[in-house]
Amino acid sequence: MSARYQLSGTTAVEISAGIESGIRTGALSPGAALPPVRALAADLGVSPATVARAYQELRQRGLLVTAGRLGTRVRPRPPVAARRSALRPPPLPGARDLSRGEPDRRLLPPLGPHLAALAADTGPSVSYSDAGVLPELAEVARARLDADGVPAGELTITGGALDGIERLLGAHLRPGDAVAVEDPGWANLLDLVAALGLRPIGVPVDDDGPMVAGVAAALAAGARALVVTSRAQNPTGAAVSAERAEALRALLAGRRDLLLIEDDHAAELARVPLHPLAGATASWAFLRSVSKPFGPDLRLAVLVGDETTVARVAGRTRVGAGWVSTVLQRLVLALWSDPAVDELVRRAAQSYEQRRDGLLTALAEHGLRAHGRSGINVWLPVPDETSAVTALRDTGWAVAPGALYRIAAAPAVRVTVSSLHADDLAPLAAALAHAANPTPPPGFPT
Repeated sequence: MSARYQLSGTTAVEISAGIESGIRTGALSPGAALPPVRALAADLGVSPATVARAYQELRQRGLLVTAGRLGTRVRPRPPVAARRSALRPPPLPGARDLSRGEPDRRLLPPLGPHLAALAADTGPSVSYSDAGVLPELAEVARARLDADGVPAGELTITGGALDGIERLLGAHLRPGDAVAVEDPGWANLLDLVAALGLRPIGVPVDDDGPMVAGVAAALAAGARALVVTSRAQNPTGAAVSAERAEALRALLAGRRDLLLIEDDHAAELARVPLHPLAGATASWAFLRSVSKPFGPDLRLAVLVGDETTVARVAGRTRVGAGWVSTVLQRLVLALWSDPAVDELVRRAAQSYEQRRDGLLTALAEHGLRAHGRSGINVWLPVPDETSAVTALRDTGWAVAPGALYRIAAAPAVRVTVSSLHADDLAPLAAALAHAANPTPPPGFPT
């Protein structure tokens, strides 16, 4: 915890408000450690139970996390708006930042020509009563999903994949319910689960997706929802194989007490076949975002599922945000309908695959087995994340520590390949090998 920020308060409400204020202003940065309950209670002259209630309230809201021997800390992405300067520490001068998990901007389709065409063809403004999912967008979306074997009868639109997942969990679950999530898994999803007051149950992942035994254990532990990444899993690059999909469908078949959510966020960028689980359970939803292939600023995802689930999401949207902008829907439809854009996305997918596979091969030459079957990230197991991230920083590379993505999985680092060039692969692999297996100083036993 910053020595400059002093916690205060005599009640649980005052203490929790002070901590939240520190997070909001940046005085308590993501990952910052808070004092132990008894130590803070002694400093403030209150009972340990008062401090414990304050911490518990902030944990339930997703602002704090208890990290075993590391104590209580601010979550990496606490759900409270902070000053922009506090959101991300500045990178070291000259460092190559491979920590962001974002697509290569140079490979995204240009939006200008399509925006200009829309501007020239804009008709009367859409009214409140006419707004909603554009029929022509729904028709094309259904055809694209059908080509991948996803049943697409009931359909709606959300403001991106994570927005869709939030609406799905909110429509089916209540605070305290358990959600089975991949471990390691998407950091934003882990933070969302915490912010919703839900209880995550980690499911181990290998290159073929969530492991069947792990899903079975989560179900036995009372999971009421299961979130699966179809392809390009973040952070490991896992993709659900045909054999894994068959085994999972058999395990989940007919369950009426479980919401199944599939996230196909990479969509056209994932150069591996899709093996959907859609329809295996009575309540299910399949999400496909446009952000990774076409641009992060395009906040739109197609959501299909069973009638009740889609109706709940659409109904909740109607009484809140109302609808996803029809201007945005028309832009996405134009991108989907342009053969030149299809070719650009195909080239981008091929480029990511070459960079990812090239790094995996270079690491293998150093005796390191990393993971990255699909997508834009490589997941490298390391003995110690802190020393690995520090060693890489000292050689000019910034990567993401695996702790952001893990519940109980082994330590690792995540490397985003989207900005790499061919001549980067060998020096990066050498730096990663050194970071994963540092040479001890002379005189120390190996």
